[in-house]
This record gives sequence, C-alpha cells and structure tokens, in this order.
Amino acid sequence: MSVDLSAAADFMAGHARLLDRRRFERLFTDGDGDAVLVAVEAYRNPDGGYGWGLEPDLRSRTSQPGGALHAFEAFADAAPATTERARALCDWCATVALPDGGLPFALAVPDPAGCAPFWASADATSSSLQITAIVAAAAHQVAEHDPAVAGHPWLARATGYCLDAVRQLGPEPHALELAFAVRLLDAAHATHPEAAELLDRLGQHVPADGLVHVAGGAEEEFMRALDFAPHPGSPARALVTAEAVERELERLAAQQQDDGGWRVDFDSYSPAAGLEWRGHRTVEALGILRANGVL
Repeated sequence: MSVDLSAAADFMAGHARLLDRRRFERLFTDGDGDAVLVAVEAYRNPDGGYGWGLEPDLRSRTSQPGGALHAFEAFADAAPATTERARALCDWCATVALPDGGLPFALAVPDPAGCAPFWASADATSSSLQITAIVAAAAHQVAEHDPAVAGHPWLARATGYCLDAVRQLGPEPHALELAFAVRLLDAAHATHPEAAELLDRLGQHVPADGLVHVAGGAEEEFMRALDFAPHPGSPARALVTAEAVERELERLAAQQQDDGGWRVDFDSYSPAAGLEWRGHRTVEALGILRANGVL
C-alpha cells in the first residue's frame, strides 16, 4: 500500500473548502487546532446550531442535526484545543431533541435549493436512530478531551435513546442505520458497559467481510468494514475479520485519484456538494489510513 500525502496536500489546496484544508493541516502537518475552530465558526447560527452547507448535501442556512455532526467532527480534530461552542452545540441539540431523547433526521428546511431530497422531506416529528447515533458518536469523540461535553445531559439522553433503539431494531436494519449504531456503541463503550452486549447483537447483521449494500443508494454504495470499525483495537473490530480490514485498507489506499484526492461512492445533489465531499472524504480516508498504520 502506498499513499502520496504530498499529492493529497496539493489536492486540498486546489479543491477543498477552507474548513477541510484546516482539518488536513491540523491532522497531517501539526497545524493549529484553533484554526479549525475558527473555520467552522462560519457555519454557526445564533441559536448555537450549524447550517449553511456544513453538511454538503444540506445547503440550507438553518441549523440541522447534520450540521451538528460535522461541527463535532471539527471539534474532535481540534483536540486538545477546546471551545465553548461544543457545549453550546450540546445545548442546541437538547433544544431540538424529541421527548424520547432522539434527534429528528432533519428539521424543517425552508430553503431546499441544492438539498438532497431525503434531507428536505425528512419527518421532523420522529426520532432517527441513524442521525442520533452518528451525531452522538462524534460528540463522544469530543468528550474524550472536553469535560463539558462528556458531562452534558444531552449526550447522556441521546446515548440512552440509541441504546434503547438498538434493542428494538428489526431483523433487517438499513445499512446506514446499522453502521452508525455500531459507531455509537463503539464510541460509548467506555462509559456504557451495556454497549458490548449490544455490539454482539448488531454483529448478527454484519457479515464477516463487512459488506452491506445501502438500500436506496447508488449501485456501488456499500457500508464496508472500515465504516463499521475504522479504528484498530476498538470493540467493533471484532465484528469483521482481519482479512476484511486489510482488504479494505488496500482498497482505500488504492482509491487515491490522479489529482491526489479521494472520491465518495454516493450521489451528490449540487456541484458544490460534489466537490466539498471530496475534500471531506480525503481528510477522512487519510485519517483512517494513518490510524491503521498505513501512513
């Protein structure tokens, strides 16, 4: 396996949005964590949430759970730097959470131009395990270095909702819901002992090769071993074989394009989103490869 980090840097300079350039700089050139926090600030609304296309396929100016996910990602990348904005984002999540503790997949979208239909038409009155799990998983990553997030009541409620929802999952969970639930249990295992038993339960739906097709997505869109368990040594790694992980690492490294960046395997819904996803994916792919000793 070989990866050209210099070519990736050139791709980021020529193609990526400022936030992902700053994330790349922080993670791969020992850049300033505070610079990441400044970059994500442009997407923040006065209510404490995040919008303005921070989730590339959700171009709405409004604060959304999808925006919260990517804001928490940025806060995690900025570590060990912390920000009061992370606690404020937990406050915002608490204000939009439903009575059972879950987040709706999306709130009302009054400005749907450029938005994916699944965001614009989402039911804001019912909780979504898919979005709650992945937002909470990202928040748990921030909680590892930010006590204000670790002790926030919203994170406890959201995690509790996810644990209950996992217990009630049907026999054929959607691939994204399954993968994000696994990621939540993986992130929360240190603080929630019951996560181990629930991971075993979800493992019944994860084949040893980690390949689960995304129903309703692109033909070649799959959740893969590294989507379920990107980090070595994590409890979720027990769900897939070592051979599957090695194969996916080789595949991921080989997906670096001639321009130095990576592509996504799902459809985008605006020209801006298509390009922005590539910058985000490039940082994500390189982070996974480095965590697994490839870089």
